[in-house]
Amino acid sequence: MPKTKKVKPIVAKNKILNDTIIIRGARVHNLKNVNLEIPRNKLVVFTGVSGSGKSSLAFDTIYAEGQRRFVESLSSYARQFLERLDKPDVDFIHGISPAIAIEQKTISKNPRSTVGTQTEIYDYLRLLFARIGKTYCRQCGKLVIKDSVQSVLEQLKEESKEAGNIKFYVLFPVLHSKSILIKEQIEKLRVQGFVRLLSNDEIIELTNDISEQVFLTCRYVLLDRIVFSPASIDNRIADSLESAFRFGEGKLTLKLIESGKEFHFNQRFQCADCGIDYREPEPNLFSFNTPFGACPECQGFGRSIGIDEALVIPNKERSIEEGAIHCWNFPNWKHNLTELLNIVPKANIRTNIPYSQLSPKEKEIIWNGYQKFEGINGFFEFLKSKSYKLHYRVFMSRYRGFTICNKCKGTRLREDALWIKVADKNIRDVVQMSLEDLYLFFRTFEPTKSEQAIASRLFLEIQKRLKYLVDVGLGYLTLDRLSQTLSGGESQRIHLSTALGTALVGALYVLDEPSIGLHSRDTQRLISIMKSLRDLGNTVIVVEHDREIIESADYIVDIGPNAGELGGEIVFQGTLSELKKNNSLTGKYLSGKFSIPVPAQRKKNFAAFITIKGAREHNLKNVDVRIPLKSFVCVTGVSGSGKSTLVHNILYAGLQKMKGEFDGPVGAFDKIIGGETIDNIELVDQTPLGRSSRSNPVTYLKIFDLIRDIFSQTQSAKVRGYSAGHFSFNVPGGRCEVCEGEGIQRVEMQFLAELELECDVCHGKRFKKEVLQIRFDNKNIFDVLNMTVAEAITFFSKHSVGKRVALRLKILEEVGLGYLRLGQSAATLSGGEAQRMKLASFLMDVDFHNHTLFIFDEPTTGLHIDDVHCLLQCFQKLLRSNHSLIIIEHNLDIIKCADWVIDLGIEGGKNGGEIVAEGTPEFIAANEKSWTGKFLRQWVGANV
Repeated sequence: MPKTKKVKPIVAKNKILNDTIIIRGARVHNLKNVNLEIPRNKLVVFTGVSGSGKSSLAFDTIYAEGQRRFVESLSSYARQFLERLDKPDVDFIHGISPAIAIEQKTISKNPRSTVGTQTEIYDYLRLLFARIGKTYCRQCGKLVIKDSVQSVLEQLKEESKEAGNIKFYVLFPVLHSKSILIKEQIEKLRVQGFVRLLSNDEIIELTNDISEQVFLTCRYVLLDRIVFSPASIDNRIADSLESAFRFGEGKLTLKLIESGKEFHFNQRFQCADCGIDYREPEPNLFSFNTPFGACPECQGFGRSIGIDEALVIPNKERSIEEGAIHCWNFPNWKHNLTELLNIVPKANIRTNIPYSQLSPKEKEIIWNGYQKFEGINGFFEFLKSKSYKLHYRVFMSRYRGFTICNKCKGTRLREDALWIKVADKNIRDVVQMSLEDLYLFFRTFEPTKSEQAIASRLFLEIQKRLKYLVDVGLGYLTLDRLSQTLSGGESQRIHLSTALGTALVGALYVLDEPSIGLHSRDTQRLISIMKSLRDLGNTVIVVEHDREIIESADYIVDIGPNAGELGGEIVFQGTLSELKKNNSLTGKYLSGKFSIPVPAQRKKNFAAFITIKGAREHNLKNVDVRIPLKSFVCVTGVSGSGKSTLVHNILYAGLQKMKGEFDGPVGAFDKIIGGETIDNIELVDQTPLGRSSRSNPVTYLKIFDLIRDIFSQTQSAKVRGYSAGHFSFNVPGGRCEVCEGEGIQRVEMQFLAELELECDVCHGKRFKKEVLQIRFDNKNIFDVLNMTVAEAITFFSKHSVGKRVALRLKILEEVGLGYLRLGQSAATLSGGEAQRMKLASFLMDVDFHNHTLFIFDEPTTGLHIDDVHCLLQCFQKLLRSNHSLIIIEHNLDIIKCADWVIDLGIEGGKNGGEIVAEGTPEFIAANEKSWTGKFLRQWVGANV
């Protein structure tokens, strides 16, 4: 008998494989053949310096492969509607689940999308209002119900509780008709068997000799007289009620014989007293995305194109006499202003005070006219009548914009939807509440037994989703907030809470810095949300730099050791305790071996201030604030406290408006004092440098002009007659004309991702062969564009003609971008990299003679702790040049280094908008009311 071969058990090995995501040979971007094993169903943090390869591994490798495999499992028809990703450059990935990416960007650009629709809460609200909403008459305010025999019997039972047996008439209305002769109407009732009418509490016999005048005074036909006892409800009562509804075309009236009290019932959805018909509640009635529910005027957008008050009166702090009405400042239309001034004595309008201080009545006259004066609206109606002439149309277009719809007042819905209420609130009231208040509203709402039976699941889902949104620090938002107005951090946290609400299991979530825009107070709530996702049975991978989130991870992967070509390796993988013992850069900062020091001394004597008086835009509560100049100022506060409104909408917009360099809307304030000492204002935010694939670091910073000049001055270029233009890939001459200097050719694929193939003429080098033969120090123009910033500094600093190039590139390295390639497309840069690129452009041309106010909005986004250290050094360089810095920031390493901190709060939304504290970081830390101070205390102490 042959021997059987003994097989080793593989259960343990399979268990390891099932519990691990295994990656072998990842080479996307700067990743150097990375091998990695990640535990499944854990919270895993990828960290490392900026540009080290975190996103390349998390998004471009792991997420891309998980998404690609899921999409490929679908039919070709379904695939055409989904995002199509290329196969990442990796040898092998095992154990990957369908992947969901939650990135730091606005999710939707759809003008119809709101926080409510995006989180699906609005869908649940539509169902809730359709199922348990009560309709109230717009005229008398009474409840509108659709009656039945059963509801009439219920009313009778209620009445008999106190009175016992009750006697009543069953009546239905006389349906008088002008199209039918009165005699025929009388005869019809007699044929139907009715013999009595009711007129002013008097019973009238319906006989042949009844006069037409008497008949016309009769309101009701008496169908039956009944004695009602709740103990014995017989079929006769039900039959009588049914007959009354039938003959009365859905209407009947019960009249108590003893008291004369009347009860009106209607089988139609109509107010029983006023006779006004209403639409029955249904989900589509509350949808602004369907013709059934959308406002017919604005089609459900909430806004319509019309004359924009902000454009007609751009500066509301001017008086009428000072030319507040912009359109009447032109010579051709000056007579309209004269007409307005002529009616001042009669109309009693104050023309010598700021427009913002005029009463609503005064503004009404200015806009809609008075006697022969036609007003601003009349003026534009005149222009509209002349719109067949081009110059009239052009002039009108300057003042047209999106304004709140006059019909729906921005609710987006038909008026019918607003008469339906739950707990005395219509759907407009609900979506305009802050999420925090709405969560409290539903938590304290006590539904009736029938409402609970109908909508218990809806209440649960709404409360659950609202709680997640509040927990991630978004309690200040409202459900009607447009998605396209959200910041990247807000969008990401909404997406995160929505993912938790859908309760998916077995998925792979990849998050990109979810702590962006989040105050330290809310970080623990965010961590709790991510752990809840993990506990549902999902793997959560987070690209993050925040200390608290890193320290809360189950598993940490540190990528480095440096950025760009010097990164792309796994420096460390393991637990937090193991990382603190490791010699990696992240490990040293977390263990305390490295740290960003608190300044030994701060600037205390401020020579000048900007003072903002009466700031009251959005949630700002008429605040006054002083901002010291030629110093380092941080504006802090929890999310939604009013930081961006104060700095962007009022300070920046207001100063630019004063200089005549801003045409957009400015937030409401009384005045800004001290702005005259500032020569320039620069807002350095995270908006992309450009979407063109041709834009790159050296073209943006104007360094490419210097490089092209160097190549054009070589001997071989002069011999061939090549100018600097021949070394540009943007204009014909030296570029490859087949790919027009892009280096790639695009091929459209119907159901697959668009193919980008290397140009088969220039082989991706973007230039003609003849141009590439021109060399400087044995390098052609393509070789130079392919260098990293650090490599280019070394290369150009060796030559006297290249010193200027090296000097300017050195600044890029100082802001932490030494790893970028000179020819890298600007479209591939992150928001943080784009912001530092803008900072570098200012540092390259520091003006010691002019005073510039620099405004930064969360410049630490995407930065490792070590990169923050470099950023602070760049800030000090600007300060040494006698410029002013105002920074909106949550990062405590930045805040603790500021000269002055302005803390807003105390909370977000309606509970924010106040100055909690102003002063040094130590002063803020000592303030018991300040959330920022509470977390700053451990870094700077609390010495005032």
